[in-house]
This record gives sequence, structure tokens and C-alpha cells, in this order.
Amino acid sequence: MVGYNMNGPARDHVMKLMQEKDRIESEIRDENAVLAANNVGMEDSLVDTEGFPRNDIDVYKVRHARHRIICLQNDHKNIMKQIERGLCEVHSQFVSNGEGASNSRNHNGHTNHVEGPSTNGNLMEDTNSFATVGFVQEGSPADLGGLCEHDKLLQFGSINSSNFVDITQLHNIVTHSVGQPIQVRVKRDRHVLNFTVVPRPWAQPGLLGCQIMRQNAS
Repeated sequence: MVGYNMNGPARDHVMKLMQEKDRIESEIRDENAVLAANNVGMEDSLVDTEGFPRNDIDVYKVRHARHRIICLQNDHKNIMKQIERGLCEVHSQFVSNGEGASNSRNHNGHTNHVEGPSTNGNLMEDTNSFATVGFVQEGSPADLGGLCEHDKLLQFGSINSSNFVDITQLHNIVTHSVGQPIQVRVKRDRHVLNFTVVPRPWAQPGLLGCQIMRQNAS
């Protein structure tokens, strides 16, 4: 449940959306398992060199799984937008009651801390970003973990602005954390969000499925 004592229709709506998000993510994993069982991804050819359906895979199941994954990824993208809007509404109501922060669950069941705009020293320090998330592929571990394009990285595992040197540090963390959760802290618009991402092989190349770029000096 959401980690603060506040009830209301906005909070209840967000909780229902998160339950639906979890259901969608579970079904995506199931359909990806069908592809993995047939040793194919989303783009591999389903016909042989002579143009006949491949006899080494279950073509019907693969086609169905691909179609479902595309539909589910669209559903997931839509519901994440709804959750983000809902969290902003809950946060707005929470702030109006005299509080400065709220908590929510991320995609892996861990608690996300959502901080609102503030001028206190801790938040100002937190907003010192060192890298930016570029394109995020739908259905990727980064996408399912909650990362979005244009998120500004404040922390990635043990890396933050004070010890960041270059992007290879992040790549090394990802490579050595396959199947293991990485705590990620980002600034999105005026909010600071905590997520947990789990690098793993999936239908496309890479372990995260997103681009991470060095923060341009301002």
C-alpha cells in the first residue's frame, strides 16, 4: 500500500491502476516466455529460406505472443501515464494538507519516494543530476522499471554526481547486476522519484533497453 496515511478517491484510483499495471507486466513476462521458449524475439523471421513457415518453432504461438506483447506494451504505456497523473493529484492533495512528500510503489513492488518542489537543502542537493535518460524501448527492463525519456539521473546504484566520471561506470554496474535490483533516483519535471530497475536479457539487445547520456554542462 501507499506509504503515507492518506485515504481518498485519488489514492484508491492510483492503487487500482497499479494493480492493473502489475497484471499487464505479468502477462508481458508470460508472452515473452513463449518467445524465449521458441528462441525468437519480436523481429525474427517466422519463415524459412524458401518462404515456408519454420518447422522448428510454434509459429501460431509466436505470432499470437508478439501480437499480445504489442497490445500489452501499448496498454502499459497508457496506464503509466494515468498513474503519473494520479500520483501528481495525490501529491497535490497531500501537499495541501501540509506535507511535503509522498510515497508510492514502483514497478517491482518497492517503495518510491516522490518529493515535491522545495527549497530545503536536501532537495536542492538531490537535484544535482549527472546524466539523462534517452530513448526508452517499450517493454524493456528500463520501461517496466519506470524510467522515462528525459529523466535526469541523480543516482544510479552507487553512482551519483559526486563520484560520476563517465557513462562506463553505469554500464559496469548494469553488466554486474544482471537479475539484481539497482536503485535509481531521477528528477522528472519538478519531482524527484526513486525506482528499482533489474537488468536482464529481454526481446531486444541490451540489458536495460534505454539510452543513458552524460548530462550536458549548463
